[in-house]
Amino acid sequence: MTFYKYQGTGNDFVIVDNRLQFINKKDTKRIATICDRRFGIGADGFILLENDENVDFKMVYYNADGNESTMCGNGGRCIVAFAKFLGIIDNETEFIAIDGLHKAKVENGLVHLQMQNVSVIESFDNHLFLDTGSPHHVEIVSDLKTFEVKANGAKIRYGEPYNEAGTNVNFVTQLESDCFAVRTYERGVEDETLSCGTGVTAVALAMHKSEKTKAQIVNLDTEGGKLKVSFNSCENGYNNIWLVGPAEQVFKGEFVW
Repeated sequence: MTFYKYQGTGNDFVIVDNRLQFINKKDTKRIATICDRRFGIGADGFILLENDENVDFKMVYYNADGNESTMCGNGGRCIVAFAKFLGIIDNETEFIAIDGLHKAKVENGLVHLQMQNVSVIESFDNHLFLDTGSPHHVEIVSDLKTFEVKANGAKIRYGEPYNEAGTNVNFVTQLESDCFAVRTYERGVEDETLSCGTGVTAVALAMHKSEKTKAQIVNLDTEGGKLKVSFNSCENGYNNIWLVGPAEQVFKGEFVW
């Protein structure tokens, strides 16, 4: 079986063209092994590109633990680059993912992915919570460089009120009026990742909601690189949300399913 490895600001994925439906999608143990960095290929997630009757393709996303999961923003950008590589699309596309329809385009080497509208952002004493295709806890910290992301993220991810379902956890420091540094603990990976697309989207909206920025084009610095999120603020929350950044093919190879 041929696979391709893609990364978007350090968030890496094994992607397979499954239009012929030869992958056993219930074999979560095999998917987890493929994502394992010692016993498999190694990745933050596993993505299948499949046919869809109504749009250019379908995205099926699995966390590194082998379980099918909610939307992955960087994975969405990577599968768009993969679809362009396969010749399925040119520079613009519409595809379906677990959270619904997405538009995307490739311009000047960057992949622009339209995210779902966000109508609800919950504000608490020390954090905000919202769903940008995946659930996200957003919390400002003073010294992000030395912050224990894995230990603190795990406590929040499994703690009240998230419990079994869990949440992704983003720790944030403001750098400029329109720029924030972000480090993310991802559920399903159960560790810090170098970047999280739905996470930086959540951070941009949360920082605007909490009036930390007035900008509607927000720059996000992750451990794996720079991303940009643009949006419109409206009466019902936020719409026309776009996640923008690089998505690169790293290598291809073969494995036995």
